[in-house]
Amino acid sequence: LMAAVHLGIPIVDADAMGRAYPEAQMTSFAIGGLQPWPLALVDPRGVEAVVTHVPTWKWMERASRVLTIETGSMAATCKAPRTGAEIKQWSVVNSMSFAIYLGSEVRKARAQLEDPIQAICAAAKASILFAGKIVDVDRKTTGGFLKGVALLDGLDEYAGSEARLEFQNEWLIARRDGNVVATVPHLICLLDATSGEAIGTETARYGQRVVLIGITAPPLFRSEEGLKYVGPRAMGYELDPTDPCQ
Repeated sequence: LMAAVHLGIPIVDADAMGRAYPEAQMTSFAIGGLQPWPLALVDPRGVEAVVTHVPTWKWMERASRVLTIETGSMAATCKAPRTGAEIKQWSVVNSMSFAIYLGSEVRKARAQLEDPIQAICAAAKASILFAGKIVDVDRKTTGGFLKGVALLDGLDEYAGSEARLEFQNEWLIARRDGNVVATVPHLICLLDATSGEAIGTETARYGQRVVLIGITAPPLFRSEEGLKYVGPRAMGYELDPTDPCQ
């Protein structure tokens, strides 16, 4: 988006994830078997690197991760260019316009003094999984990833219950009272209970009052091939996928 603004060119209303996943091979283009190279990378100081060829998407992830770590864990990348036909077949379409629509629904709810979380759930067909307060966050940076666990104590109708969120850059697994209620590839969102603002793994902190919601992933990521790239086992969890909306 920033590049399009600076260059004065339009953007395609689509992307390769429909959300954020922690690794570069976790994309619809990888699932489709499309070419992963070349890759260009630049950091805020102007350090530039180009990867001209790799054998697999996983190798592209490894190469870009090492480069990013060396530049201080902050870099922008641009991966292999795609044809119009490839984008039509393999991208998550309308993701940009949906993000704008979702934001507009939240703003409308706030302006009308309505619950922004209910507006999000209605717009995204999301399910509320838990509501409570963050009581502990344990995180550390390992191999270029922010990994850890957040623990929540229930409030209101969830009083007496506990939730556990496991993450690697993104929220990956949600458990309530020990039972799995949501996993990747489905989207797990932690929201500020009052504003509806999203709370990321890097900003979650003790005492925040939050609502946990889940959104069903696009069909491609729920497919047998898609789960090889973005399912729980692709993230290192010996779990079957759990749809939060079922």
